[in-house]
Amino acid sequence: MDFFEHQERAHRKTTLLVAYFLLAVILIIAAIYAVFACVFLPPAPSNASGSAVAIAQAWWRADLLMWVATITIGVISLGTLYKIIALSQGGDAVARMLGARPVPADTTDLQERRLLNVVEEIALASGTPVPRVFVLDNENSLNAFAAGFSTRDAIIGVTNGCLTMLTRDELQGVIAHEFSHILNGDMRLNLRLMGLLNGILIIGIIGYWIFRIAINSGPRTAGIGRKKGGNPIVFILVGLAIMAIGYIGVFFGKLIKSAVSRQREFLADAASVQFTRNPDGLAGALKKIGGFLAGSRIQNPNAEEASHLFFANGLGRSFLNLMATHPPLVERIRRIDPAFKGDFAAVNAAPMAGTDGAALSALAPALSGTQAPPTTGSSRPATIVLQPHETLQSIGHPQAETLKYVTALLNALPDAIKIAARDPVGARALLYGLMISADEQVRNIQFQRLTEKAEPDVTERTRALAPELASLPAASRLPLTDVALTALRTLSRAQVETFRDNLRALIEADASISLFEYMLERMVVRRLASQYGRPRRVIVEYYDLKPLLPESATLLSTLAYYGQPEEDQAAHAFQSGAARLNLPLRMLPKDACGLAAVDQAMNILNTASPAIKKMILDACIACVAADGRTTVTEAELLRAVADSLDCPIPPFVEIK
Repeated sequence: MDFFEHQERAHRKTTLLVAYFLLAVILIIAAIYAVFACVFLPPAPSNASGSAVAIAQAWWRADLLMWVATITIGVISLGTLYKIIALSQGGDAVARMLGARPVPADTTDLQERRLLNVVEEIALASGTPVPRVFVLDNENSLNAFAAGFSTRDAIIGVTNGCLTMLTRDELQGVIAHEFSHILNGDMRLNLRLMGLLNGILIIGIIGYWIFRIAINSGPRTAGIGRKKGGNPIVFILVGLAIMAIGYIGVFFGKLIKSAVSRQREFLADAASVQFTRNPDGLAGALKKIGGFLAGSRIQNPNAEEASHLFFANGLGRSFLNLMATHPPLVERIRRIDPAFKGDFAAVNAAPMAGTDGAALSALAPALSGTQAPPTTGSSRPATIVLQPHETLQSIGHPQAETLKYVTALLNALPDAIKIAARDPVGARALLYGLMISADEQVRNIQFQRLTEKAEPDVTERTRALAPELASLPAASRLPLTDVALTALRTLSRAQVETFRDNLRALIEADASISLFEYMLERMVVRRLASQYGRPRRVIVEYYDLKPLLPESATLLSTLAYYGQPEEDQAAHAFQSGAARLNLPLRMLPKDACGLAAVDQAMNILNTASPAIKKMILDACIACVAADGRTTVTEAELLRAVADSLDCPIPPFVEIK
């Protein structure tokens, strides 16, 4: 399956999940009605004992069913709504629920720095925003999870055991596995599953409290109950019955959760191995889980609720393995390492050497940056070659070559810039610095505005970084922006608003907006939009391309004009893209195109189904690649378009 098929599958599974949920609600209503009918309705007349119709009539009360259904649906809805609201912050809410701590972007802890480096490399190589990273300090087992509604609000969490016991290759394999869940839309399904199952769980909790209240109040109120014709035993039985019904619903909910999760773990394992080209890394992490006493068990009381999010089984063994959210560990390992015999005794599951004292200090050079050595000539030449089919297939399926390229690209950055990108003050200065003009007059206006509106330390840092930023290769700018945005997520709402206003002022200083300025500002706005409030949910509205032809024409026309200096060349590029849509499409005049028009078109195109997005991106790639020579700016604009459609394209590696 390609990226778009995975997205369609996730959508279908969400629909199936809702259908299962509705079926469970219907069965719960029927069961609760049967309990109340047995307890409160009079028995069938003795003379009607032989008549099934008479018995059914005696047990049927439409008013009772209405009350049972109304109250049950209300309770389940409230339970589901409560959990959905609690999870509305996306991945951050899950991290807090599990007691995780955010890792600062500028951490000086060597183990945390190594973890952040691995996450940065894999995120940039995937074409996704760099997610926030959390550590479960109180969990010494080996486990990890990814959570969020989209790539823009995704987070990665790892246990303390992963920091102290896994090698860099093993940690990379685990993180690559979690990125597969991010790319394939599994996270959104996981959060919806948590919300729906919580509604069913509430029924069991209510039954438990009815039982407790009846037990505690029964002896004291027995006399009153008898005077009023009541019987506390009735309420005890009702509480037990409702509790049983609720937990039967939970049982089937767990079965649904297990069925949804298992196959995805095999797919994520395969994607991790394909991405890193290092099966020993992922297999080594899985083997250490089997050889470690704590295994992958999560001690947090909310682990059950989030069990389907984890890298490995975070709970104890399930009866007959029916309830397990993950495939057996040995089976996962053998799919990666067929020679494995299932013997965990020989696995070294001790903490890594060099996790304390002087030995750890010796690791500092390797952990402070990326691991690949800098390469000469690592900046991109002026043009690259796009292969449309390969580019489309790379979405959601980054390759090992891309990971190596990104690692070398990050390692080639000057130390001052790398340090600035991971500090909230430095990150703001870095992004301001990327906007500083080469024209002295415009540059003076820009610094004057910064002096008036920005914090003094940020302004001074911008002045210091601007010369080095001006000499950066074009290919480094957007990846560097991605890294810096992670540090910006620690800013307050007021600081973010000030930052965005200042960025806009720098862009408008020369009374025009360049292609790079547009891409950077759009990236900043999109990436920080989910920082405060619930991440905006994109609802699919279009399953047919025809209603989207005006927006498609706007997008392709703008790409053609920006990529080709001559009218006839632009027309050829447009026709190359339009031909991929197999529908009549007319090129717009140049004055009807532009970045503002593209912005409006992208907001509408993002509401298309994954299959339609695939067609649109295929046309965009064909348009950009029409002349066989694509500039770095064109390629990055194409990636910005894909990012706006929530279809991340990895960086282009094949350079000519």
